Amino acid sequence: MRNIIVSESRETPVGKQSIEMVERKGLGHPDFMADSIAEDFSRALCKDYLRRFGGLLHHNVDKLEVVGGETQPAFGGGKVIRPILIFFSGRATYRVNEEKIPLEEIAINAAKNWIRKNFRFLDPETNVRYLVETKGGAGNLTDVYKRQGSIGANDTSLGSGYAPLTITEKIVLNTEKMINSEEFKKEFPVTGEDVKIMGLRNKDKVILTIATSFIDRFVKDSNDYVRQKKEVIEKISEHVSSYGLEVEPCLNLLDKPERGINGCYLTVTGTSAEHGDDGAVGRGNRLNGLIPFNRPISMEASAGKNPLNHIGKIYNILAFRISDQIYQLGNIEEVYVRILSQIGKPINDPLLAAVDIILKNGKLSDIEKEVREIVDKNLDNITKLTQDIIEGKVEMF
Repeated sequence: MRNIIVSESRETPVGKQSIEMVERKGLGHPDFMADSIAEDFSRALCKDYLRRFGGLLHHNVDKLEVVGGETQPAFGGGKVIRPILIFFSGRATYRVNEEKIPLEEIAINAAKNWIRKNFRFLDPETNVRYLVETKGGAGNLTDVYKRQGSIGANDTSLGSGYAPLTITEKIVLNTEKMINSEEFKKEFPVTGEDVKIMGLRNKDKVILTIATSFIDRFVKDSNDYVRQKKEVIEKISEHVSSYGLEVEPCLNLLDKPERGINGCYLTVTGTSAEHGDDGAVGRGNRLNGLIPFNRPISMEASAGKNPLNHIGKIYNILAFRISDQIYQLGNIEEVYVRILSQIGKPINDPLLAAVDIILKNGKLSDIEKEVREIVDKNLDNITKLTQDIIEGKVEMF
């Protein structure tokens, strides 16, 4: 019998609390870039290991930094002076017998492919340079992969998740995705990929503080910047008007257009990483794409951790999946799931799986059996999650 504890919580649901704060770092934010590139590096490693050896090998490439470069934005188009640096470290199996795995090539290709897919004006060949210092793994952790029997956790860690999203969380998440959608970029090509949104709900009013980089080649002068910024705000206001709350979007509040080029948020490539803003794995969104300050969340950096037995990745993803499935049972305000591992112990048998439920009405005993079955089923099928991660079927960040 697994150690599963199901409890009823008497806490006030976040959506009914007077104050709620939630943040999202968007597609082109340096922290989002770091998480995404580290994760793509891990997935590329997994595919290479499977192709060469028929199985996964030890790696944790969750130590990656995006080091800001230097640019000179200008109305009508500026220039890149010093490229962004993507610094890879972490650990990975680089040799099996006499066969060497090309870690540097895999890392750089993963980064370039991600940049090409997600940026319009950041050239991965000329605007970015790469430094790969990924080394071999610790012997005792590498040995876990060779042991027979069930897969053992390679860390003592905690994964946590919750459901559902509040209206505020949905507003923040969907607004950033809207700004970075293909349709929005066609209508407003001036907007860059670097978007950051901080949402504050005070009772029934939401204030969105939004930072969105503008691409300098599409801006003629300060007046043109002000005009296009107004149009972008109008479009965002139209988007958020359907949520049933009063929402006030505030865009690029640091602007002082009267100061000319220095008073406008302009970039050459679409990301603040081009000029001194750095990023690192683990400083961005949690696995549901948000930084929810009213919620208990894991501080684990999930990106780049191996998807076979690293709890910092697997249990966090699993906790959100279990939360969603439990919420679908109905009659639930909110559900929180925490899963705790012990290093070396089977990943399908955690030290504790704790489920806290805020009910709308009724008794916990009415659904407790089904809740336990959901937790058990997900833990029974935990190895399927590994394949989903490798194939990119799990949306992260």
